[in-house]
Amino acid sequence: MSTNKLALIRYKTIDSCLCQRHRKWTLEDLIEKVSNALYELEGIHNGISKRTIQGDIQLMRSNKLGYNAPIIVTDRKFYSYSDPKYSISNSPITSLDMKKMKEAVDLLKHLNGFSYFDEMSDMILRLENTLIKSVGIQKPVVQMESNKLLKGLNWISTLHHAILEEIPLLITYKSFKSLAPTQDVYYPYLLKEYRNRWFLICKPKKGKLLLNLALDRIVDIDEMAKNGFIAYDGIDFDHYFADTIGVTKSHKDRGQKVILKIDSFNAPYVETKPLHSSQQIIDKNNDGSIMIRLDVVLNFELEREILGFGENIEVIAPRNLRDRIKRRVHKNMQQYTKEIE
Repeated sequence: MSTNKLALIRYKTIDSCLCQRHRKWTLEDLIEKVSNALYELEGIHNGISKRTIQGDIQLMRSNKLGYNAPIIVTDRKFYSYSDPKYSISNSPITSLDMKKMKEAVDLLKHLNGFSYFDEMSDMILRLENTLIKSVGIQKPVVQMESNKLLKGLNWISTLHHAILEEIPLLITYKSFKSLAPTQDVYYPYLLKEYRNRWFLICKPKKGKLLLNLALDRIVDIDEMAKNGFIAYDGIDFDHYFADTIGVTKSHKDRGQKVILKIDSFNAPYVETKPLHSSQQIIDKNNDGSIMIRLDVVLNFELEREILGFGENIEVIAPRNLRDRIKRRVHKNMQQYTKEIE
């Protein structure tokens, strides 16, 4: 349980008590009320200490949370607000709070651009409008990578719902290689994003193997009867792609030891931005180049990542990956030996 959440429950309970001016509140009374609230809301039954409540009161009095609560003690025993109209719920939002909320709205707008939750659009606009009125128009300080020309993002909400509710889907799909769309029933398991492109990890009703369906190739989706859903046993989708760059992987693929040599110019970039979470630096050469190890599936995305470095990277192992990259580089070089007509 989040400590911040429990603290907020304590602050609100203390505030609720002190706003009730028809009775006097001792420290013991506040401890009892907070203990009851924690039990009712979070099932915590071991109570709360006197020292914790005293610390909460001091914090509420201070400016650390922006409350500046006017808590006083009368007769050395009874706690109350000196201002009968005060409540932490009425505390004004500080400029720091407004700044953080503005940044949060910017991030929500980015997610909303992916149609994650269509119903958030109005809420975000209203929140942003309120912030603008409060602090004035400010220049953006966070800019996330996005491509509004991407197709298929409108399916994310539908697929997200189907995965959560375990609903089979009749998907009309047209791959780049097919001449016409095809229709099949799929069991959806996971939404995966890679380099701003989204994929559905699923299993066709008529097949046994997992497939990746690119959302930008989906033509239509219809929900089927929920009781027909079949879970995919034997795979923990939280860790399914842990050994993978990108999304191309079968259930039988396993990470392999990949050794790469990075030249001195690109070495600092690869050190500070690893190609994969498994990356290890296994050697540093006198010329500034480095040798790294990755434990990843050998797939198309890995090859594209390597080829993206051009002459600045060399595959040392495994042999089959080295030969594959060698053939692709040679084929690429042949394209540049021809004269353009």
